[in-house]
Amino acid sequence: MFLRPFEMLANVLRVIPKRAIHQSATLLKVEDRKAMLASVPSKDDGTVGERVIDIDALINKKDKIFPDANTPTTLFNGIPFNEIPICNIRVSPNNTIITICDAKGVPQFIRSCGIEGFKNTRKGTNIAAQATAISISTRAIERGFKNVRVTVRGLGPGRMSAIKGLEMAGMNIVSITDTTRVSWNPPRPRKQRKL
Repeated sequence: MFLRPFEMLANVLRVIPKRAIHQSATLLKVEDRKAMLASVPSKDDGTVGERVIDIDALINKKDKIFPDANTPTTLFNGIPFNEIPICNIRVSPNNTIITICDAKGVPQFIRSCGIEGFKNTRKGTNIAAQATAISISTRAIERGFKNVRVTVRGLGPGRMSAIKGLEMAGMNIVSITDTTRVSWNPPRPRKQRKL
């Protein structure tokens, strides 16, 4: 008996048991998917609880954020600005040197990451700068230096860590000044390192 291709296909389909067509879960019901997505907590990038500072509002609120002609005589905790001790932070890629001077610029305390006990490449880390800042500021607080003006000079990993270390030890930072030297006619940069 000769069957046409269509009849052959019909006979084959009668033999194969009927199965439900598979559908993925995302295509079943849009409402179920929306409910599932609503129940999943939002993605946390690690910023929950972090303080957000609106700089524009601070600038508009504080008119005297930048120095002017009256700044040297302005009182900070009862002391004129020009009589507040100075904390000089000299940062390089290899070391961080912190000096606390009196208002006239005479050094009172000097500490560096090398004096603090860090050796070789560890001297240039931000942890070393923070530890050095904590140790020098605790000594300065014992001698009566509570408020300081901070000047930072140089580029390196210990810039912000040293300031944070001063603050962690209990010093009151009145102002932060960056005195990093900028060359307007620098030498030609060295060629790119081949790895």
